[in-house]
Amino acid sequence: MNIFIVLATDRYDVSRQLIPNPDKFEDPVARTTVTSFRVIDAMAGRESVGVSELADELSLQSGTIHKHLTTLERLGYVVKENRRYRLSVRFMELGGGVRARMKLYKVAHKPLKKLAEATGKVASIMIKEGTRGVYLVRIRDEVEPKTELFEGEHVPLPATAGGKAILAYLPEEERDAILDNYEMTDYTESTITDKDALRDELQSVRDDRLAHDMGEFNPERHCIAGPITDADRNAIGAVTISGPADRMRTESSEYDYPSIVGSTASSIRGKVIQ
Repeated sequence: MNIFIVLATDRYDVSRQLIPNPDKFEDPVARTTVTSFRVIDAMAGRESVGVSELADELSLQSGTIHKHLTTLERLGYVVKENRRYRLSVRFMELGGGVRARMKLYKVAHKPLKKLAEATGKVASIMIKEGTRGVYLVRIRDEVEPKTELFEGEHVPLPATAGGKAILAYLPEEERDAILDNYEMTDYTESTITDKDALRDELQSVRDDRLAHDMGEFNPERHCIAGPITDADRNAIGAVTISGPADRMRTESSEYDYPSIVGSTASSIRGKVIQ
């Protein structure tokens, strides 16, 4: 059985949060730094882009865009090809280096591979960064269709099974701070858009140590997740499996997904807290 790492493609994720104009920040920020990262953010997921395209999208002068691109090119983070620009793979070096030093990543890969093999689904580890969830690693079985979410992709915590598993096991004060400032968005018809209903579901997730996403972020996919907690029972991540909604429904009686996900999460937790 072949197993594949789910890496990013050139698909541009319109659901992700873009960096706002420096004027939108409540606290003082270095405006030049924010602008550089706005340029980088706007280039993400694109094969290449021109100066005028970025200027129009970011509502900045072409000269300003050109200055930032030239600086980033000289630093090795942007490549210029035929008067167009793309991000360099140096970002992969940075992200890969950060991930490689994370204990959760080091101990999770083997159990996650076994989970993908056992279920024939996409098996993932999600962690929290800021107020978003990010896929630390995703592995799919060869029979599983290519997914639209990739390693390094950021997603809303309340609309995903992994995110709900993490939220349910955060310290109460931290969880409340995220939910109080979260803008409820109906990504699909199944997305929970009432905060009281969401809090009730998170309590159920905490009671069961199991979270579900029944097409709440992507209507064509269902997901099951279990929390990975530290020695104090606070979330440090979540194990998830996901697949096409119709297959997840029909195969639920054949596979004990909750038990498999839960045992994988427990196995990884044991290795993390050693």
